Amino acid sequence: MWLCYKSNMIKEISKFYLYLAVIGLVLCISACTHKKQHVLPFVGNYDIVYTRVDGKERQDTIYPKVPAFSYWNEDSVKIHSSSFKGKLWIVDFFFTSCPTICLVMTTNLKKVNHALAALKSDVQFISFTINPDYDRPSVLRQYKKLHGITASNWTFLGGDEERTHQMGIENFQTFAGRDDEAEGGYAHSGAFTLVDKEGYVRGVYLGTDNKEVQRLIHDVKKLLSIEYGIN
Repeated sequence: MWLCYKSNMIKEISKFYLYLAVIGLVLCISACTHKKQHVLPFVGNYDIVYTRVDGKERQDTIYPKVPAFSYWNEDSVKIHSSSFKGKLWIVDFFFTSCPTICLVMTTNLKKVNHALAALKSDVQFISFTINPDYDRPSVLRQYKKLHGITASNWTFLGGDEERTHQMGIENFQTFAGRDDEAEGGYAHSGAFTLVDKEGYVRGVYLGTDNKEVQRLIHDVKKLLSIEYGIN
């Protein structure tokens, strides 16, 4: 009788450990195959890379990241892009003497900043001047003061003009450049660009349109909540 009981007990224990092994395998497979849910598209020119895995050809879409940069801020401090690591970026390109859309853009970006104030530790606002020869740090500082911008997570940057225009077009998906026929001598699209924490562009929004501004606010909250678990 004791041997029978012992045999049954061994069988039950074996079943229990087999059950644990199966559950562990299922969890492992789930963890290994899980992919991060992307709630917003990736924006920009992409490359298609083909690789062969286990005899099968696999196709991957590779989107570019925003490259590293260094600029002077409104306080004459050299700022490197690594200073904003671990944050979403909301970026615009403007110039302080702009006679057309820049004032509307700044006003709307203030609304976005205010709407996302509770998330300021995870969101960085960056305004690049496209006319750095005129928009020296002191001019940028005065512009911030004039428009009542006091947010600690909003910086104004100026530096190499050609490099700035190039980044706007190639990396931030917005046009910015000299144009003698444009009012103020510069032309730009008025876009707000959303960059995720890994440096990928995830959205471009018309900064002069109220519906687009609200869409940006909604997308920032959605991106932080679903992809980063931040509410």
